[in-house]
Amino acid sequence: MASDNFDREIDIQEDVSYGVGGFFVEIIKIFFLALIIIIPIRVFVFQPFFVQGASMEPSFDDGEYLIVNEIGYKKTEIGIEDMKIATLNPFRKLERGDVIVFRYPKDPRQFYIKRVIGLPKETIEIKDGKVLIYNDQWSGGKVLDESDYLDKNVTTQTHEGGSDFIKTIGKDEYFVMGDNRPNSSDSRFWGAIHNTDVIGKVLIRAWPLNRMHLYLQATDYPL
Repeated sequence: MASDNFDREIDIQEDVSYGVGGFFVEIIKIFFLALIIIIPIRVFVFQPFFVQGASMEPSFDDGEYLIVNEIGYKKTEIGIEDMKIATLNPFRKLERGDVIVFRYPKDPRQFYIKRVIGLPKETIEIKDGKVLIYNDQWSGGKVLDESDYLDKNVTTQTHEGGSDFIKTIGKDEYFVMGDNRPNSSDSRFWGAIHNTDVIGKVLIRAWPLNRMHLYLQATDYPL
């Protein structure tokens, strides 16, 4: 049985300092980094998060600093500090492959980062180390191609140590898993997450600078 000790997961981080590089290009990067980190901290539509733990390796490593887009994925207050200009209700649906931040269902004070694997009303089966998706399009089941973000040697096991697993997802739920399958506490162990638990989708990896990246769609999450 897996335990929550698999993941230290992620915590909100308010204050971050970085050393200034010796090259002009590094100065430009740091200036840009300051804009995308400092500004979102005080605006309610983006949130900075700090990755802690290995559950999303190799896609996202321990210690990386992310900017998460909340717009459309949760009820969002738009404004600065205590000045709220407007409220946006959710209007976007997550896609398979999206990397998201959400409240841990068993303890809403904790924030987790995982990848969306199963969508509302689908059935997920884990068999022979592979993930199969059943839905209206794939009524007979389809093996999910995870080659964009999983190493070819990685297999997906269940909480029962390799036995088959099947789960039907609710109409407002998502099935999520970490990319580091052997070391991730996720929907295999504590079930699907409700859409109201979703904070948002990872938009920018802001730190480290040599791995800075803008994520616009699910296919932008390579190894």
